[in-house]
Amino acid sequence: MSPGALLHNRTLSDREIHDAIHEALHTVARVDFTKPIIRNASIAVLYEEALTHEKGTALTSSGALVTDSGAKKGRSPKDKRIVDETTSTNDIWWGPVNVQMSENSFMVNRERAIDYLNTRNRLYVFDGYAGWDPKYRIKVRIVCARAYHALFMNNMLIRPTPEELENFGEPDFTVFNAGEFPANRYTTGMTSTTSVSINFQRREMVILGTQYAGEMKKGIFTVMHYLMPKAGVLSLHSSANEGPAGDVSLFFGLSGTGKTTLSADPQRFLIGDDEHCWSADGVFNIEGGCYAKTIDLSAEKEPEIFNAIRFGSVLENVVYDRETRLVDYGSSKLTENTRCAYPIEYIPNAKIPCVGGHPKNIILLTCDAFGVLPPVSKLSAAQAMYHFISGYTAKIAGTEEGVTEPQATFSTCFGAPFLVWHPVKYATMLAEQMRKHQVDAYLINTGWNGGAYGTGKRIALKYSRAIIDAIHNGELKKANYENYPIFNLQIPTNVTGVPPEILNPAKTWGGSQDNFQQTVTKLATLFNDNFKTYADKASQEVLAAGPRLS
Repeated sequence: MSPGALLHNRTLSDREIHDAIHEALHTVARVDFTKPIIRNASIAVLYEEALTHEKGTALTSSGALVTDSGAKKGRSPKDKRIVDETTSTNDIWWGPVNVQMSENSFMVNRERAIDYLNTRNRLYVFDGYAGWDPKYRIKVRIVCARAYHALFMNNMLIRPTPEELENFGEPDFTVFNAGEFPANRYTTGMTSTTSVSINFQRREMVILGTQYAGEMKKGIFTVMHYLMPKAGVLSLHSSANEGPAGDVSLFFGLSGTGKTTLSADPQRFLIGDDEHCWSADGVFNIEGGCYAKTIDLSAEKEPEIFNAIRFGSVLENVVYDRETRLVDYGSSKLTENTRCAYPIEYIPNAKIPCVGGHPKNIILLTCDAFGVLPPVSKLSAAQAMYHFISGYTAKIAGTEEGVTEPQATFSTCFGAPFLVWHPVKYATMLAEQMRKHQVDAYLINTGWNGGAYGTGKRIALKYSRAIIDAIHNGELKKANYENYPIFNLQIPTNVTGVPPEILNPAKTWGGSQDNFQQTVTKLATLFNDNFKTYADKASQEVLAAGPRLS
């Protein structure tokens, strides 16, 4: 009997369970055990398991499970590795994002992870899908030692029906999460006790030294970022929603730019908040859930997300009152990166299945802390490619030690840590889809206006929402535009619901115009310097779409 068939059998004897797990994990155990293998458990069972066996878990007043991810409160991109093996080595964009790992080092980590899993008193297995389009979805198996991790991926992957589970068979990709156990930092290629490694030939991912659940989510996204372009499908770090008339919009943006918030529109159907693919048939969500930041969350500002935090949701690293179990979403005592994972159907206007037609609008979001990018600009096709490849936003003073003024951050394709192919491959595929389907593109700044961070004010969310509404109702397609020098952007002179003076940053700048021009020039120079990395593979039209400095 195959390992997959054994794991599906719910009436196995203790001896058969013992043999099955060892065959499935391809290793020989050093101990004999009768541990339970808790496979595809219900939410209620996973709650009970976490509350009974995992320190730091509790039930909140809204019914969500709150948990702690340990020392790591976010991803560890510097510890991500991809195995350099013959089937994929020529496809991969090797460098600081995709660091090479030898097959031998991967197997050392794999054996270390499996040995650890074999010593646990309980194991959890979850089977789910990545990708809502049956043509392209892959079967994913999660093997882990924490109920929290199983529940997290139950929320984030697409949950099979009972019939689909019965016929699930062998997975296309397996994740071994032994995050409570450290990597051996003396293993060749390791730089710390944390390791997140992917082997495309073995179709496996191994996690050591971090309990942060987002590593699994983004690991599968990385897998899809490799497999989908190989199948001729564009994978994108974006959210997506659909209007009543079937018009689809894609939202690109790094953390803190408003991607999740602005795509959760009560007047439109949510296709997904983070990861999508664009095929010949249209767009489809990769995930079965949402992973929203909760810092400063409120029912008034983001009611859809706030109300999704209920029984079945997983809150990570939030502060809460031990007596009332009310969550203090304003507290960053543990981390700024507080999060909640919940099934997408917890959003009232989610579109199930999570698929849509070809996009009508593409919206590139940035949070410009320099305060010089306009709240909205209409982009040409070449400018859309330029800003997509650039992937700009800015850190603000105080978010990290030593950051005393705004710092530009460029993450190519708005998702550099998850890219596998060269960025120009994704950009070229996006350009072809935009051309074929006549898509409009806009750059929206949700950051500062009237001056840089510390002087100006952040653009009000209600104004950003009004701009998005003007895109969706066609107002901005027919608007009057003026040129914004240096960046050569086209900015509208009026947008319903937005004070006209804030549309051109030069008109609201709080300091001298000399200081304004210096700040514009500084940011433009940063854009141009960053783009040198991609200049050798970019077309002349795209190169010319960047800022022009005399």
